[in-house]
Amino acid sequence: MVKTRISHEHTFKGKNWKEEPIRFVFIPAKIKDEIDEKKISSLKLPKTLAIAYSIQYKPIAEKIKEILSKNHEITSIIQVLGCSSPKFSKNTKAILLVGSGRFHAFSLQFETGIPVYILEADELKKISGEEVESFRKKKTASYLKFLNADKVGVLISTKPGQENLKTALSLKLKDKKQYFFLGNNIDTREFENFGLTSWVNTACPRLDYDSSVINLANLNSGKSKNSF
Repeated sequence: MVKTRISHEHTFKGKNWKEEPIRFVFIPAKIKDEIDEKKISSLKLPKTLAIAYSIQYKPIAEKIKEILSKNHEITSIIQVLGCSSPKFSKNTKAILLVGSGRFHAFSLQFETGIPVYILEADELKKISGEEVESFRKKKTASYLKFLNADKVGVLISTKPGQENLKTALSLKLKDKKQYFFLGNNIDTREFENFGLTSWVNTACPRLDYDSSVINLANLNSGKSKNSF
């Protein structure tokens, strides 16, 4: 339980709440699914693999690890976040992602080069090379847009873990006029309102799913094998 204080005066139901503590209760969200042990055991997966999961699937992922460990070598089990870039050991032949959606799966395979399988409701799907190549083309497009732009927006987040204000403000882009955009929630759907074709991102790296966005890390590191 975390306490904070209201910084302004407010009256509610006749009571003055100035400087009264607000109490927050954090309740973990978990997905409740039955595990079909026989079906999990029969999954056709490489013998050496890592397991990744989003936080609400942690109990399920741990149970799957217990089942698969009987016939597989599990190199690691790790939580993934939208803005994280987890590392896996060199002998990891595949990543089993326990969760919903393809958001994490794309980023994991693109960044690591390791085949990714998604397990959702006991159904196994593999991210295809064609899907990864499609995303790579988007990255190339974002780089070309940056090269050809004379004006760029610089995205800055105020969220803890994503905030890189000092780095962003020190950014000097040759022959380009820079506009700084600072906010807690960055919505790529709003980009068209500002007349810019290229955006340099210092916030969550997953914003680069938009073809107009290029991560600052990619600009600093040059064209790595997985960047463009």
